[in-house]
Amino acid sequence: QVQLVESGGGLVQAGGSLRLYCAASGLTFSNYIMGWFRQAPGKEREFVGYISATGDNTYYAYSVKDRFTISRDNAKNMVSLQMNSLLLEDTAAYYCAADMSPASYSPLVYYAAAVYEYWGQGTQVTVSS
Repeated sequence: QVQLVESGGGLVQAGGSLRLYCAASGLTFSNYIMGWFRQAPGKEREFVGYISATGDNTYYAYSVKDRFTISRDNAKNMVSLQMNSLLLEDTAAYYCAADMSPASYSPLVYYAAAVYEYWGQGTQVTVSS
């Protein structure tokens, strides 16, 4: 049974930093693309970024590029999301997601939530002024 468990969320002041973690179990982690999405109240789930199975490539939404960094540790079955220079509009529930990496793919495919097979329960990030 695949499980993705996010942690690290909380309350932070604008301009501050927070690091989220996603612990994976029940899958061969190094075979999976890992994505991060977020959802604010009343809004649709939004792509944040993803990391390739090997960790060699990362892709980010324009709104978080240069502020957020995704990394992974395949030995620990863990992916993290380092968030710096947080803005009020970064307030949301953050979710990690996993999908088995195909041999080749267009990077843009994994910007879509629908392609991910497994999802975590989410962790809340609240940025205050």
